Amino acid sequence: MTAKLAIALVAHDAKKPEMVEFARNHAERLSELELYATGTTGGQISEACPALSVHRLKSGPLGGDQQIGAMIAEGRLSGLLFFVDPLSPMPHDVDVKALTRLALVYDIPMALNRSTAELLIRSETFARPGHDLPQ
Repeated sequence: MTAKLAIALVAHDAKKPEMVEFARNHAERLSELELYATGTTGGQISEACPALSVHRLKSGPLGGDQQIGAMIAEGRLSGLLFFVDPLSPMPHDVDVKALTRLALVYDIPMALNRSTAELLIRSETFARPGHDLPQ
């Protein structure tokens, strides 16, 4: 049996409602994936979609971004959905840039907005559990 694909869900404060709506709309497909999320985002998704099993990490500014970065570097994540708010200043912007850089270095699919996340979640790779990502 092939392990589930693992993805991380992260959203800036202003984008958390959009991430929750995305999770609600794609709960069936997301249930086929191993889900990790930063603290508050994961809590809101779990509350809105109790059927989804979400591994909650620390809040982004308190180390959650670094935890996700480590998972990327260790090859434990197959994708990253990170709904970024480009209009609000982020005190932990350096952490956000580091997380983005790791996703690029390790060549994992990354969506920074809902439109791209929609494409990824509907892709053959994410739609079928057990599908290996292209190497």
